[in-house]
Amino acid sequence: MRTVSSYGVELRKQNIPIRQTLDIYRSAVSCLIEIYAQIWDELAVIKEPKKRFNTAEHLVHTTKKNQARFDFDLRFPKMPSYLRRAAVQHALGSVSSYKTRLGLWKKTDQKGGGPKLVCDNHAMPVFYRDVMYREDTEEKDGAYLKLYDGHDWKWFRVSLSHTDMEYLRKNWAGKKATAPVLEKRHRKYFLRFSYTEEVPLTKTPVKEQIICSVDLGLNTDAVCTIMRSDGTVLGRKFINFPSEKDRMYRVLGRISRFQREHGSAQVKSRWAYAKRLNTELGRKIAGAVTGYAEENHADVIVFEYLETKGKISGRKKQKLHLWRKRDIQKRCEHQAHRRGMRISR
Repeated sequence: MRTVSSYGVELRKQNIPIRQTLDIYRSAVSCLIEIYAQIWDELAVIKEPKKRFNTAEHLVHTTKKNQARFDFDLRFPKMPSYLRRAAVQHALGSVSSYKTRLGLWKKTDQKGGGPKLVCDNHAMPVFYRDVMYREDTEEKDGAYLKLYDGHDWKWFRVSLSHTDMEYLRKNWAGKKATAPVLEKRHRKYFLRFSYTEEVPLTKTPVKEQIICSVDLGLNTDAVCTIMRSDGTVLGRKFINFPSEKDRMYRVLGRISRFQREHGSAQVKSRWAYAKRLNTELGRKIAGAVTGYAEENHADVIVFEYLETKGKISGRKKQKLHLWRKRDIQKRCEHQAHRRGMRISR
């Protein structure tokens, strides 16, 4: 089975033009979206994706054998070719998605407002190796990025988080990573590396399998039971993180008191903090579940079935609980597959 994992490495604070690079890339994507929306009828008749992409690029980029129809090169001079192609691909996907949604909306009863093409985007640039990204051969926690300083594209040396790089060297040494993608989270910038693995899943016969049954609860985070296929219980573990839950409940209490006194207009950041605590708790629970299953050589991890469609009723705390259960199941599925175990719901 093929699994794809990713990890974000933090860029240490320093005087590098990350923001300028991000702004010009998003401006380029917005410009291309406007162009391709105007001439989509010409591009839509080309069914082969690669040929459509080449045609779209020739419309905006001038070469010795091609004269571009639009002045994209004048508005964004000296943009690296790989970055320009990434912007073209992103713009084509945005316009294609809009046209598809618009066609589906027209075929229905057309209730509500129709889909809109939004040129303002949150696209993040990809730093392709050798042309946009180079590893620092002198220092293991450094790299070189080609960034836009407001006048030209130049190479800048950046320092990467030592802890994050140690994690990659420990867990992903020798494995090939894809080109890193810039990511922004909580006012910090990261380079997200993706790794692809081919992992063989266990093929133990059903009657010989060792099962790890997981019950996700409210008071106890998870109860893991190791058993055989005939029902013989081999072990049980109660997984609980009381301090993390207590911290989150205190935050929810502060939000509740603030809303009673001041209304719900200024609690967005407080809810974001509560959700981050909830996400971190889900990571810890998922890691504990898969770790316990691996210790006992389980062949399959069995979860309860959760209905994930429709609206969630109840209080905010209940919504956070159900959301965390979904997140735990998704994380456990990925971690179990990396270890060769199967998942069942």
